[in-house]
Amino acid sequence: VQLQASGGGLVQAGGSLRLSCTVSGRTFSAYTMAWFRQAPGKERDFVAAITGSGINIYYADSVKGRFTISRDNAKNTGDLEMNSLKPDDTAVYYCATRCTVGARWECVDWGKGTLVTVSS
Repeated sequence: VQLQASGGGLVQAGGSLRLSCTVSGRTFSAYTMAWFRQAPGKERDFVAAITGSGINIYYADSVKGRFTISRDNAKNTGDLEMNSLKPDDTAVYYCATRCTVGARWECVDWGKGTLVTVSS
């Protein structure tokens, strides 16, 4: 399976970006997919997840009300719409699939990240 994230870039605080993740090589609709991010010098953190059917959606508290996760199973893609961006949102964003949650979110398949930089 291959995942490719795109859509990162430089944006001013208060602005918006839309990240996309294209997944190939697996039955995409069967699995929960998620977005994570890793800021410089910090651990990778969970951002949002959406189940295969799209019915159940989960967000980190830090992005609730600002970010929206979605998926299109027909196209094998998942998106992360990010609004009201803050400098603290600056990070490399990763998409992942075959995700489950226990004490924390764990995923099997990961894509290369895309850098989001929010200037103040």
